[in-house]
Amino acid sequence: MNETTNQNIRYAFIKSIPVMCGYLFLGMAFGILAQTSGFSVIWVLLLSIFVYAGSMQFIMIPMLASCVSPLTMFLTTIFVNSRHLFYGLSFVSSFQKMRSKIYMIFSLTDETYSVLCACRSMDEQERHRDTWFWISLLDQAYWVIGSVTGALLGKALPVDFTGIDFAMTALFVVILLEQVLGKVRKTKMAAMTGGVISLVCLFAFGTTNFLLPSLVITVFLLSAGQVHEQKKGRHIDA
Repeated sequence: MNETTNQNIRYAFIKSIPVMCGYLFLGMAFGILAQTSGFSVIWVLLLSIFVYAGSMQFIMIPMLASCVSPLTMFLTTIFVNSRHLFYGLSFVSSFQKMRSKIYMIFSLTDETYSVLCACRSMDEQERHRDTWFWISLLDQAYWVIGSVTGALLGKALPVDFTGIDFAMTALFVVILLEQVLGKVRKTKMAAMTGGVISLVCLFAFGTTNFLLPSLVITVFLLSAGQVHEQKKGRHIDA
């Protein structure tokens, strides 16, 4: 590897540290769950490499154990991960310019999306696409390492893992605060808009139904704001 690649990997590692802290522990929780449900380390490894869907992987374990039909599993996956359709909209044009666009689409998890959004600021505009791939790859590596480690240790760990899934919530809080406290105005406004809309939808629709409407409303408001700014810019130029 040349020096530029090494610098990009180091930069990506630093940016992905918050995700590492969450994925290693959550991956271990998934590995332990899979192992105690009768799945071997090989299954855990394959699921983490080729499915790599976080919450859906947790849901898949009891579904696979009870021999749920592929159609049911497919529809469940669509509903659980439907939010990723909205995530990808803001990166369509950027991913098209990348040689690794297929992998970037596949690896766009909640946490990776948050980190990429934080990296997409004006002072990093020249280098961000060179580091996005490494951030995505490192994030998946953390998940794979955590899940395989959990599957290997299994019941041998004398630790109560009750509540370990809260690490994911804590991870999102840290990333959100990083965006709100950042220097880029657009990033701060987008983060605060998403946070406020999510809270409103949480009280309006309840804990099980708030995610999809909050995403739809947030995307609509941010898209409308972007269109307004573009029209305003064209008007000024004219």
